[in-house]
Amino acid sequence: MEIQPYLFFNGRCEEAIEFYRSALGAQELLKLRAKDAPPDPARPVAPEHADKILHATLVIGNTHVLMSDGDCRGGNAVHAGFSLSVTADDQASGVKYFNALADGGQITMPFQQTFWTSGFGTLIDRFGVPWMVNVRHEEPTA
Repeated sequence: MEIQPYLFFNGRCEEAIEFYRSALGAQELLKLRAKDAPPDPARPVAPEHADKILHATLVIGNTHVLMSDGDCRGGNAVHAGFSLSVTADDQASGVKYFNALADGGQITMPFQQTFWTSGFGTLIDRFGVPWMVNVRHEEPTA
C-alpha cells in the first residue's frame, strides 16, 4: 500500500509544478489537461479551462505527489489539517529545501536546531501548502 497526498491548486497547478521542480527537484511523471479528457456532454469543459491541469503526478524524492487545478475558482487553495514533510540527508540540504519552499510563503517556525535534530523548521509555501523540513537524525558515533 502507498498513501499519496493529492493537492488542489484552484487554477495554479502549472505554477506549483514549476515551483516544486525548482525548490525540490520534483520530476513530472504525468500531466493531463482538461482538454485531454473524453468529451462529457453532462460536464462540458469551459474554453478558459481547457488548458488547466486535470491531473498531474510529481515524483519528489521517493514520493508521488498528485495534484490538480481542481475547480479553478481562483485564489489560494486552503490546505489545512496536515503538513507535507521533507527529510533532508544533511544540514545544508535542509537549509536549501527550507529556503526554497519558504520563497514567497510564510515561515511558521524558523529553521533551527532542536533536541531531536540539527535542523527543523515549518512554513506555508506560496500556494498555502504547509511543510515541515527536518534533517535526518544521526546517532553520534563513538
